[in-house]
Amino acid sequence: MSLEVIYVTRHGFRSNWLVDPSNGNYTSTLKTPTGIAADPPLTAHGVDQARELGEKLFAVDPPIERVYSSCYYRCLQTIEPFTRKAVAQGKLPPSGTAGKGDGKRGVVRGETGLGEWYGSAPFEHPVPATPEVLESFFPALLEQEYRPAVVPTRNGESIDELHDRVATTMEALISECDRDGVRSVLLCSHAAVVIALGRVLTGVMPENVEAEDFRAFTCGLSVYRRRKNGKKSTDTDTGADTQQQQHQQQQQQQQGSNATPSARNANPQIQHEPTPSPSRVPQWRGGRGILDGWDCELNSDCSHLSGGEERGWRFAGDESFGAIKTSSGSILDSGDLGVVVEGKKGEVRVRSKV
Repeated sequence: MSLEVIYVTRHGFRSNWLVDPSNGNYTSTLKTPTGIAADPPLTAHGVDQARELGEKLFAVDPPIERVYSSCYYRCLQTIEPFTRKAVAQGKLPPSGTAGKGDGKRGVVRGETGLGEWYGSAPFEHPVPATPEVLESFFPALLEQEYRPAVVPTRNGESIDELHDRVATTMEALISECDRDGVRSVLLCSHAAVVIALGRVLTGVMPENVEAEDFRAFTCGLSVYRRRKNGKKSTDTDTGADTQQQQHQQQQQQQQGSNATPSARNANPQIQHEPTPSPSRVPQWRGGRGILDGWDCELNSDCSHLSGGEERGWRFAGDESFGAIKTSSGSILDSGDLGVVVEGKKGEVRVRSKV
């Protein structure tokens, strides 16, 4: 059996952070659990969204058989309600070691290839907390021995590099699921990656990167189904291949090989020790998609959320730090970077006291 369905969600509503574009100093107004300014937890509203999302995920058909997630706190917090319930009721079997020597089994594969997108910069951006630190906050949730497929460069990425990173990640994850006979999988990530996922899976890259094609509302749910009899991304001799190869050659000439994400190696801590060796980027443009191609059946649907569509996001042209000008000297992560998209609101919610 091969992978048939990919469920994609964005983390729930979170607090913001600031970054000084002149030196890459990240700060946050609220203390974060991991001590990393760009790693805030969900707000109370985001926690409610995660619970509602969990109920939706528990009822999807086909049921979720594997979970991959960004290693940032907000993503793990978002999928925790679903994974805990699914494991407790035997619908999501643990598949790897969680804690050290305690016999517990983890269920979520922490994939840095699904991690946050930071624009190109002359300084290093933050990385998530280590699996050992995250284990203290999310006991028996993460598979400690899982080795991520891709690690982004610490100096950020251009928009093209982001899409190539996501394409490389998805080729690896889909192949892994095909090998293991997994029918359906859940991915939890961030707004820019959620948009890029839609583009690389379907193979449809808009001429204008700012196009609002694939949406990314907090805790929205997208569904992608594998095309039947589609060409695999290893096939050759297509116009799309030639176009993408020329595109990649131009990128490498302009930016050098260090801009390409590193592929999986034997180091279990690869997400914190990236290597500069480039990996092959699969051919996905021109409607081809990754490994047969995928059709989008749901596009960040929020019908399961009582608050409706909230805090969507889209690209806003070149988002490298060298191209951004601010009067205050600091950048609000969801302000100067990208555009916040307001969606259709749901019913008014009254939060119950606990």
